[in-house]
Amino acid sequence: MSRIITVFGATGTQGGSVIRSLLSHPVLSKQFKIRGVTRDVSKPAAVALVKQGVEVGDLSSPTSVDAAIDGSHTVFLVTNFWETMDVKQEIAQGRNVADAAKKAKISHLIFSSLPSVSKASNGALTNVAHFDGKAEIEEYMRSTGVPSTFFLAGYYMSNYTQLFNKLEDGSYLLAYPVGPDTKFPLLDAAADTGKFIGAIIRNREKLLGESVLGATAYYTPGQIVEEFSTVIGKKANFVQVTESQYTSVLSPMLATSLLESNLFIEKPGYFQGQSLEPTLALLDEKPITWKVFLDTTQAFN
Repeated sequence: MSRIITVFGATGTQGGSVIRSLLSHPVLSKQFKIRGVTRDVSKPAAVALVKQGVEVGDLSSPTSVDAAIDGSHTVFLVTNFWETMDVKQEIAQGRNVADAAKKAKISHLIFSSLPSVSKASNGALTNVAHFDGKAEIEEYMRSTGVPSTFFLAGYYMSNYTQLFNKLEDGSYLLAYPVGPDTKFPLLDAAADTGKFIGAIIRNREKLLGESVLGATAYYTPGQIVEEFSTVIGKKANFVQVTESQYTSVLSPMLATSLLESNLFIEKPGYFQGQSLEPTLALLDEKPITWKVFLDTTQAFN
């Protein structure tokens, strides 16, 4: 009999990737029945999941979290800070799922976490709520005793569809408030989150209590623009701007947070210098490289 895996954020980038990967995996697709959870079961993406045999649950009622988790063997949770930009609400959601998972006595909770920027920077960078909130949720989950593994997603390759600025002469410019040696751990989240989560599921015993780093490789800004030019066929340059230059073009609501997140990536580092090799060795399918992402995206056509 198939065990139930509940996937929160079923129609989002990470959750959608997990579901697609599970459905296509020759072994996991037979071991698990998927229950996808979303806030709007009527949206086209949710209807499409039902047609693929996914049980779709609704998060709109107060008891919906308990109902979604009830009977599950494994739960994948991703929280979306950007949906409300309210870190307290995000933390509350994470704690509610952890409490429900403990009550239901599930076998494996997989949470899409992130490092604590405040702690990693020794209190120098305290305005990156979309990282710190997830780190606080992780800390709470660890305290509950629920068997858990933590997936730390890298820097989305899809971010660059907005970060590259096309100039009048047809060339592209990438501007960051960090130095040329800064290492960005890139991830094609839509294509590859599911590969990493599948590896976590297959290696449950070995990875309980562990953090799994989700990225293809580390790339410097120079490598990013060089490969961009090679694949897209357009000249591209990286320029290091000052902090004030960087924030001057951003919404005041986001400026400080985005600045500090970049400064964190520069020092002490997104994953604080940890090697990606132990995680990559767990995958049974290679993740998408930056070149392959560029070759398949339509964003720069």
